[in-house]
Amino acid sequence: MHIEIIGAESLGVRGLCCFVETIDRKILIDPGVALGFVRHKLLPHPIQIAKDEKVQKRIFDMWSQATDIVLSHFHGDHVPLADANPYQLDITRLIGLNPDVRIWTKDPSHLSPTEARRATSLTTILHVCLISAEGKKDGPMTFSGPVPHGEANDTLETVIMTRIEEDEVFVHASDIQLLDDETVSEIIHWKPDIVLAGGPPIYLSRLSEDQIKRAWHNAERLCRAIDRVILDHHLMRSREGLEWLKRLSSKTGKPVMCAADFMHKRRLLFEADREGLYKRMPVRNGWHDDYAKGKVSTDDYQNIAK
Repeated sequence: MHIEIIGAESLGVRGLCCFVETIDRKILIDPGVALGFVRHKLLPHPIQIAKDEKVQKRIFDMWSQATDIVLSHFHGDHVPLADANPYQLDITRLIGLNPDVRIWTKDPSHLSPTEARRATSLTTILHVCLISAEGKKDGPMTFSGPVPHGEANDTLETVIMTRIEEDEVFVHASDIQLLDDETVSEIIHWKPDIVLAGGPPIYLSRLSEDQIKRAWHNAERLCRAIDRVILDHHLMRSREGLEWLKRLSSKTGKPVMCAADFMHKRRLLFEADREGLYKRMPVRNGWHDDYAKGKVSTDDYQNIAK
């Protein structure tokens, strides 16, 4: 089994996209990307946008190769969109690309109104059928039922998790935030060798002390039960996320990783560092409007975004 994490916050963009290759399957999970449209009252820095372009190109490449695509949910950093902003993946760019690929996702009965509209856009624009994955097994893939996108009592916002088994077991657990005990217990029950999960959004002031303690407890549970744990996404939207991983590694005696660590790449917390990027490399007024209109490019920033 070969695992490539394509996009995540420690790799410079919002998302939790990965590509898993087994003997007879090529599985693309959560092929979406975003940048956090406004953070610290600032639009994405051109360096971050340059990285976004690289990630989108890789997603297109892997979409064309995939036998299966898994959409854990329909948030804008996890799926291509019909109404994409300049920094998200525009669904029209996928028209005609790999039309026979199987696309697995949540059951329609578990989609929020926004998700349902996005699912309809996907099927209409790409002329594909979506396969309800919940609780199913297909080849090396096993799918969970809907689990909370964070808190257990949030029944409108759910995701599905994916288990892939070949020579080892890999679990993709997007946006769970480690806030629901039963979800973490399900992952442990699957006995994975590697877990890629969305950590808690500790950068948000609305996260309560109780939630932070629960997420920490569940992170410890994961790390004690599983040898290789990768925590990223919401957790890596602030520099405090790196300190969180460091303390977790020390407490559990396990080398807890972010996506960049797993991929042996430099940590690029561009969103967390947005204010610093603007101070070091100021951006002229109107640059973003010109970028959206195709009048300027990120060519001057491409090497910095590697």
